[in-house]
Formats: sequence, structure tokens, C-alpha cells
Amino acid sequence: MMMIAVILFGYFLTCVCADGVADVVLSCALVEEGVGLGGMGGGAAFTRTPATLVFRDVAVAPDESLETLTPFVPPSVPDPDLILFEAKVSSVEIPNADVLLHADCNEQEVMCEISRYSPRGSEESSDPAYFMASISVDGVDFSTSLILQTVTVEKEHSTLIQNKLGLPLSQSGTLLTEVIFLVFSHIKSVSVPLRGDVLLNCGFRQHAVPLSQEVNIEWRLQHRGKGQKVIEMKTRLDAAEDDTVVHEERRGSSMDAAQVVREGNASVTLNKLKVSDVGTYICTVSLGLFHAQQVIQLHIIQPPNVSLSQEKFVLTKSPQTLSCHCSKYYPLDAQMEWLSLSPTDTEPVVFPDQGSLSSHRQHGDGTFSLSSHLTVPPSVSPGTKIICIVSHRALDAPLYMSIVVESPETDSYWWFLGFLIITVLFFYQVMR
Repeated sequence: MMMIAVILFGYFLTCVCADGVADVVLSCALVEEGVGLGGMGGGAAFTRTPATLVFRDVAVAPDESLETLTPFVPPSVPDPDLILFEAKVSSVEIPNADVLLHADCNEQEVMCEISRYSPRGSEESSDPAYFMASISVDGVDFSTSLILQTVTVEKEHSTLIQNKLGLPLSQSGTLLTEVIFLVFSHIKSVSVPLRGDVLLNCGFRQHAVPLSQEVNIEWRLQHRGKGQKVIEMKTRLDAAEDDTVVHEERRGSSMDAAQVVREGNASVTLNKLKVSDVGTYICTVSLGLFHAQQVIQLHIIQPPNVSLSQEKFVLTKSPQTLSCHCSKYYPLDAQMEWLSLSPTDTEPVVFPDQGSLSSHRQHGDGTFSLSSHLTVPPSVSPGTKIICIVSHRALDAPLYMSIVVESPETDSYWWFLGFLIITVLFFYQVMR
């Protein structure tokens, strides 16, 4: 099947339509999949052609100042070489589409990709034609995949044909389409503590679909090249709860059938997260002839427990080993450093000898442990504070564990103790 994609070229603007609605214009590039390098065994080659995607009648908030939006003006003379998609969104709401209105002003990159789409059971050359548009905004939890269906243009109203796509254009030179189905998510990535719970957001909207139409929702987990089904639900938009079939492959995963039917909410809840739950989650919603996906990254972050090997550190005539233990953390990377603060210093300094690190140890629950062993020479000044610093991505700030070096117990102490004992024994004998 031929694939065509639109990728952001770096130009973005908005235009006013009427009170309460606006047009969103994305400047993109059309990417066509071609053949590999002949005779060389290479993969598919791609060509990129500038293209534009216009969303008509996007609802804006009541307090939005429409005067700040720049009008979109179509070409004065239609050009069949231009690739200009015009999509009506009034029939299907695009959740949080107002994010697109200010992405350019906020210096947020908009990623837009469009590909030729073939509904199940249809021919690629069928009329109408279909496209899938996938759009997300960098730094914002906005991601959606839409199915666009071309709108019939009467030949007596236009004789223009888009040269690359071979589809009829409107009198203004645009390829008229309407949004008929979309799948969206309000999150792209989420980090959750070990043994915690998480809600992975996914939803869908549709236009003019019979209530008796079957809805199939599947969540899959991909990690390190391996895939597995998490949960699957089959129901109808008019189904009773008893008519819904759910296959729960991952224990502790659940979906709300009532919310699927009433609100188009295909979110999944995962309870008691384990390290094995880390990976890429794919929400696929199939409705009638159409299906679309959203992708969410799930990370497990577990902060380390940090402790020192000694509660009291007294100097001796020989070097001593002080250990700092960092345990039960995830993911793997943890950094450990030793500092010292003598009574005459105002700021801690890096300990001259950073000691040695143990190998990483992995526990049955997938978490890791690491230890650092520091050799403390007898030349260290009493009153010096030795500090172990642990850094890890699950920590908002590094953890500090410290111990103060105490003076050695002098020999005079033992002489005094012995003299005291002898004196007590002497007086005991005299008093008898």
C-alpha cells in the first residue's frame, strides 16, 4: 500500500473564522514512500514536498482574543501543484485543539504527519479517499490521530486536479476533507513509583457512526523488541454492560465499559506497577472500518534508600573503611560521591580518594543496589564531617548522609581508669 506522510516544516499560523471559532494552519511536508535503491537491496526511499494542513472552525475559549489571530488567505490563483488540505472539524471535536492556537507564539514545535489511509475492506483507489493525520505539540500533553475523508467536489464547480495526489480540488485550490474519526491522548509520557497505580489516558470521537457499530479497544505493551497484550475490550456504542467482553492479560489492568460507551473514554488503569510494566503502551481503537492509535511511554522511578555502614566513626592509628549503601532504586543509573568538611573549611570539598564502587546488584523485584567504600586515613582531622552524596533521577535533589570524625581515645584514659580501679580496691581492703 502506498504511504504518504506530512511532516512539520517549521511554519505555523492561525486565522480567524468567526466569533468563537478559528482556523489553524500547519505548514507541512508531503512525504511519499517510494522504491528502494534499484539493485542495491536498499530500503524504501522517501521524497518530501511542501504541503499545508488547515483545520476549519476550531472552537476557542470564550475569553480568547480573536484579534490576536492572523487571518488565513488561500491562494488568489489556485495552483494544482500546491498540496493544501482543508479539514472541517465542526462535526467531530478535537479535544484541546486550542493548544495549537498558541504553539508558535510559545515557541513549541508542532509535529504533523499525514499518511494515505485505506479503511478495512476498501480499495486504495476508492472514492472518497482517506488520510490519517497524526499531530502532537512538543512540551505539551497534546497528541491526536485523525481520519480525514475527502469531500466530493462537483466537476461543474471545479475542474482542478491536484497533480501529485490525483484528487479534485475546490475552487480555491484546496483538497476538501472532513474529520470523521480520531483517537487522542492527554499524556505522552508518565513516571510512576514502584507498586503505584497509573491511569493511561486514551479516548476517541466519531462522526455519523451507527450505535450498533462494534468498538474494539486493545492496549499493548512494547519493550525491548517484545510485545504483549495488556487488555482488550469489545463492545457496542449501544451495548449493555453484560454485552461487553473484556480479556485481561495483565493482572491488575482495568477499563470502564460505561465510560467507553458514553464518553469515548478508552483509558486503562494499571495497579501495583512492577519493573516489568516499563515500556511503550499502544492504545488502538477500532470502530467499524476505521482504527487509529496513541502511544504513551511508562517509566518506573523508585528513589534509593541510603545508609552508612557506621553510626559512629572514631579515629584509630590505622586506615578505616567507611561504606555508603544505596539500595532498592530504579532505573539503574545512580551516582555516588564523597565530600569532606573540616572544622576550618567553610564549604565541603571533594574527598581526595573517592574509594571503590561495588558491582550493581539486582533484586527479585527488578530494583538495584550499589555501594561505595571509602578508605579514611588516620590523618583526617577530628571534627571533620564526611559526606556521601547520592544522585538519582527519582530524586528531586541529591541525598546527603554524613558522619563526624571523632578523636581517638587516648592512653591516659586507660591509665586513669586503671588507677581508679586500684584505688577503689585499696580502700575496700582498708575498710574491711
